[in-house]
Amino acid sequence: MKITMAALAAGAGFGAATSLINALSSPYGELGAPLRGTVWAGAAKVLSLLVDAGWSWAALAVAVGWLAGTPVRGALAGALALIAATGAYYVTDAFASGAETEMVRWWVAGVPLGLILGAVGAAIRRPGLIGLLAALTVPVGAAVQMVVLPPRPHATLTPTIVLAEVIVWTGAVFTAGWVVHRFWAARRAAVAG
Repeated sequence: MKITMAALAAGAGFGAATSLINALSSPYGELGAPLRGTVWAGAAKVLSLLVDAGWSWAALAVAVGWLAGTPVRGALAGALALIAATGAYYVTDAFASGAETEMVRWWVAGVPLGLILGAVGAAIRRPGLIGLLAALTVPVGAAVQMVVLPPRPHATLTPTIVLAEVIVWTGAVFTAGWVVHRFWAARRAAVAG
């Protein structure tokens, strides 16, 4: 029950925060207009490019799956987190910007993806190659998204877009490096012990 509530709370918090950050990052919206031209507008845009990306939503499901501990609980937690995040995102969006909702479409996609990603998160705890591959899911996914679908809402590169891309690439490389280092350290310890 704790895992279920934690997954729902984490998802709802993530979805609502993502929607609010998006609203703050838009200079045309009611919340973002007062920030136009300030350093806060740039910060909100960078945050928006980071949290409203597919890899970021996938990381939510993987993280709650990891916290759940077992593959079944992880799968359930991942799906619940994405369901709650999607619901909170669109409810907040309706209040923050009056946008139309695509909530049902994203729920349909979020349930199977949440089940898979949550189970992957739980597998991170496993030793060996399975744990390594599970732990590489988010950083590799972030890197793939940066190549296939970079956070560029328009053709012109701006400093905020470049900063967001640098943050994602840096995070992906350092996380993947740490995961591989941890894997090899555990293998050396197992051979030595």
